[in-house]
Amino acid sequence: MIKSLGLITDDERIAIPATEYERITIDKNYYADIFPLIHYKNSYGYECHRKLRSLNIAKMAAKRLASIIFNEQCDISLEGDETANQVVEDVMINDHFYLNFEEFLEKAIALGGGAARPYVEGNKIKIAWINADQFYPLHFNTNEINEAAIASKTTRVENKMTVYYTLLEFHQWKDSVDDSSGQKANYEVTYELYRSESDEVVGQQVPLNTLQEYAELSERTAWADVQHNLFAYFKTPGTNNITFGSPLGLGIIDNSINIIHAINQTHDQFVWEVKMGKRRVAVPAEMLRPGKKFGEVVGEDESHPMMFDSAQNVYEAMYGMDDLKITDLTSDIRNTQYQEAMDYFVHEFENQIGLSSGTFSTSPDGIQTATEVVSNNSMTYQTRSSYITQVEKFINELINAILELAKCGELFEDGKPRWDGDSDKIEVNVHFDDGVFVDKDKQMDEDLKNVVAGVLSKATFLKRNYGLSDDDIAEELGRIQNEQPEPPITGDYEQNAGFGKGDDDE
Repeated sequence: MIKSLGLITDDERIAIPATEYERITIDKNYYADIFPLIHYKNSYGYECHRKLRSLNIAKMAAKRLASIIFNEQCDISLEGDETANQVVEDVMINDHFYLNFEEFLEKAIALGGGAARPYVEGNKIKIAWINADQFYPLHFNTNEINEAAIASKTTRVENKMTVYYTLLEFHQWKDSVDDSSGQKANYEVTYELYRSESDEVVGQQVPLNTLQEYAELSERTAWADVQHNLFAYFKTPGTNNITFGSPLGLGIIDNSINIIHAINQTHDQFVWEVKMGKRRVAVPAEMLRPGKKFGEVVGEDESHPMMFDSAQNVYEAMYGMDDLKITDLTSDIRNTQYQEAMDYFVHEFENQIGLSSGTFSTSPDGIQTATEVVSNNSMTYQTRSSYITQVEKFINELINAILELAKCGELFEDGKPRWDGDSDKIEVNVHFDDGVFVDKDKQMDEDLKNVVAGVLSKATFLKRNYGLSDDDIAEELGRIQNEQPEPPITGDYEQNAGFGKGDDDE
């Protein structure tokens, strides 16, 4: 029988309801600033429509959070195996991890999560970034997602018709299967390709070689002695209160849709009010000649020159005016009222997503010191700390997946593994840049005083202020020890050491 799917969640192996991905689709529209057109009737009774003039505060908030959680100043290192550290460092440098992860994190914060999967291409390990709507858990518990399906969509034009292809990649743990060499394996990756002439359905399963880019892809690959998943999933902190029991996270949009809608409506109405509040004047009809198309000859009865500035946007002829004068009909713009309403809704949104009040507005006090930022942004700092916990977990899982691939020599052209060790014996250190919240100069001064007073070790001082690993700290302390001058030789020391004679020796 030919297998066909309407939705990806129709596959019996997927344990997540379709409503979760309907929610993610709504989040994507809010994040991408895609909204239905506004329909209205003009003064002549004609049906009109226009685009919603939104503020897109969801994008602003996701970008703001991503930038304070992770940036290029972050330092990732491995302890316990220098070869493993070099392998991971090469992957992150060559694949621009520090730049790509911040962009990935922004989308994950908006949509509730995301995933990454390392792969080998051109004899190098690279990282594929997966959006929330491409990741489908298969088997999971309350804390971990152990099995998943990853979806990738491709469009083609065949016989002047758009055709949609969906590749499903299933990662599953197996009790006992055979790999390509006949050995027992415990981890299996399978691929299925589907074709559809409609974007609304997944379609019917077709051979992988239907598309050239998948022609050399094996339908099934078994892995022996795998200790960790070959993918990593990032989940936003907090409980999924929309679908109980779901392992997927919620984005900043999910519980804030109503307030985001209020912000967009207020902003849209203010933009419309500015447009409607443009200059309007009423002028006597005597000041206006009858309308003529450009290039038409003006008759003798219309030879009176125009007395009104034609550069004005709007002017209206008013018959029966007693005084020959121009009357201003411009209405005032209620900018104060709209500003107050906008500030109210923005403050609600900041509280909703865990950002300090005033995050999206200019401080009336001007430039603030780092200490004031710490005090005023305490809520943002707490929210950031919750995200950092999930980021560290994700980075650990991704590094484990990278090291698992590095052990598979058959994936590389020379057939040699890039690393062969035990990832469980490696410690991953992630040092985040806290410069936004911490006055580094003041922290260093305080820590230095504590070192002199003997209540803080030099190792802790170097780790907190310079982000050094334990190995680097040991090496640095060794250099410091070697650079210390020899203690001076006193008279008593000479006598006691035998370099001179004391009174007792006479």
